[in-house]
Amino acid sequence: MASEFDLYRTSEEHEMLRDSVRALAEAKIAPHAAEVDEESRFPQEALDALVSNDLHAVHVPESYGGAGADALATVIVIEEVARVCGSSSLIPAVNKLGSLPVMLSGSEELKQRYLAPLAKGDAMFSYCLSEPDAGSDAGGMKTKAVRDGDSWVLNGVKRWITNAGVSDYYTVMAVTDPDKRTKGISAFVVQKDDEGVSFGAPEKKLGIKGSPTREVYLDNVRIPADRMIGAEGTGFATAMKTLDHTRITIAAQALGIAQGALDYAKGYVAERKQFGKPIGDFQGVQFMLADMAMKIEAARQLTYAAAARSERVSEGADGAKEDLTFFGAAAKCYASDAAMEITTDAVQLLGGYGYTRDYPVERMMRDAKITQIYEGTNQVQRIVMARNLP
Repeated sequence: MASEFDLYRTSEEHEMLRDSVRALAEAKIAPHAAEVDEESRFPQEALDALVSNDLHAVHVPESYGGAGADALATVIVIEEVARVCGSSSLIPAVNKLGSLPVMLSGSEELKQRYLAPLAKGDAMFSYCLSEPDAGSDAGGMKTKAVRDGDSWVLNGVKRWITNAGVSDYYTVMAVTDPDKRTKGISAFVVQKDDEGVSFGAPEKKLGIKGSPTREVYLDNVRIPADRMIGAEGTGFATAMKTLDHTRITIAAQALGIAQGALDYAKGYVAERKQFGKPIGDFQGVQFMLADMAMKIEAARQLTYAAAARSERVSEGADGAKEDLTFFGAAAKCYASDAAMEITTDAVQLLGGYGYTRDYPVERMMRDAKITQIYEGTNQVQRIVMARNLP
């Protein structure tokens, strides 16, 4: 067990990164978080701050102009941004989700073409897997891609696409051979400016209101054949490999939201007085805070352990893939369940004030809910874990 602990213990460099991201988030992102939520607008200030500090897509390798950050560093960036604004944390998280299929399976030419602009901050990347009738059953998608000479023509609808309309690039999964089920699904890069690409109205959501969620419509979208990611029929396998890695980023988001809620609640109970003393002096309140902190630390250790396994897979370690599938699902499931409990308790600790939009914990509670749903519901995560028990 000691050697395993060494895999995910943060280094001095990781803690320096945390300090710098936290300072940036508190100075440049936190002041706009309530307004972003209230107005349901994209957090442009956060994007500008992250791009200016090369934190918008730290996962991109140095060979394509990126920071070349490891999986744990990426987790820390997302965690610290989510601590102040859940919507803003989806900028680095979804940039990784959208571009990772290209990193995992794309040609060298495709990597150069799309990863370099992402690393520079000239573009954002989104991920198009889900459809109106294909959510948890992603293999039941109906979007089709038909070969026509040197091109593929795509038709279909993708739903629940994070940052749709803002992102310039989209990894799109489509059926190229209906007779082969999931082995007949291929992956493509579609650009926002491709003819035939359009977007639905933004969804009116409970939380993460600053991150637009829209349908993506593909109407006879003709793209060059060299925009296929990997070989024909390998798209679904690439999609599942991607989720093994990126479920950890949702765990990081949940972890950050939970930490933000605990930090605010701690400050509040130290100041709020009833019966002649701070409510933080009452044992019932202390026990709530202790449970919240315990769950956060457990979620953090599991999330960091999963990040270490993600890095081992990237390095090609033997047997690491099966290990990652379980740990990625476990981290996402546990951290998001914990975040929902912790943010709910934070609202409780603030009493009536916690139920108002004048205080941030109700926003954090709303933001936390989606982490139990997207990138695979927590019911699906439990299925994945059961099939990949260590």
